[in-house]
Formats: sequence, structure tokens, C-alpha cells
Amino acid sequence: MGKKSSIENKNIYLQCREDCELTRAMASELMKTVSESRIEKIESEKIIAAPEDIVAMAEAYRQPRLCNYYCANECAIGRTTVPELSLNNLSEITLGIIASLNSLNYEKERLISIAVDGTISEEEMPDFIKIQNQLNELSKTVEALKLWVNSTIASGVMDKKTYEKILEQTTKK
Repeated sequence: MGKKSSIENKNIYLQCREDCELTRAMASELMKTVSESRIEKIESEKIIAAPEDIVAMAEAYRQPRLCNYYCANECAIGRTTVPELSLNNLSEITLGIIASLNSLNYEKERLISIAVDGTISEEEMPDFIKIQNQLNELSKTVEALKLWVNSTIASGVMDKKTYEKILEQTTKK
């Protein structure tokens, strides 16, 4: 079992490793591509992790959310394009998707009237921005559902082979 550090403000990488009760040596052994000293430097924020470090950590710690965290907070491109997702339960995610779809249903006709001439006038801009924000919320809830699925598979609650087999069958139709 890994020893808990005495650091008060632990970064997400240290917290996830400790949640798995892994020492740096154990984590490095699981990852194979990230050395113990590199893990220490990432956790102490002496260096910024490379994307491949994060992928290895996410797999070793069974925490797909690490990839989203990295993209939303540390990647220069992702900081402006990727929202940080919270890992909610399936019921909350489902209700969020339904609420987003319902609100867009009301705006569908307005979007059609805005788009019909191929331009957005100054008068149409507020409505267009409102619709765009609603689409962004829908996108976030869809991404949260994907993260939930990946986390459920990583934790072993959902069988990956069964999921992928059924996914493949349904996408062929």
C-alpha cells in the first residue's frame, strides 16, 4: 500500500495515485513508460506532464477524467476549446441531456429563421448566441456521458468487450 503524502494542496495526479494506494514506484511499474522520478516531478509541479504521461496515468489509475483535466487546464489549445467536465452519475447526466434537448427544441424554429439567409444580423445576434450557448451545454453533457462510460469501464463496473461488441453492432446498422 502506498504511503499518503503530507502535502496539503495535492494536485490531481498525486491525489489519483494516492487514491489507488500506489507508491510512485508501483505507479511507474504499472505505466512502464513514466519513471518514478518523472511522476515525482509531475506531482510536485516541477515539470508539466506530456500528453502521453497523462494517458499512461489515466490508464494506470483507472481515471479517464485525468485526460479531460489535462486538456481543459494544461494544454494550450485545450484551455480555449475543451471544457472541464464533472463526473456526475448517470441520472444527472441523462437529465442534463434531456433538459438541453428540450430547451433547444424551443429554439429550433428561431435558428432556422436566423440561418435561412446565410447571415446573422445584429438583431439576430442575441438569439443566435443564446442558441450557441445551449448547444455548448448539450455538448458538455454528451461529453460527460462519454466520460462516465469510460470511467465505468475503467473501474470494471461495465464490461469493455461487451460494450465494444454491442457498440460495433449498433453502428453497423
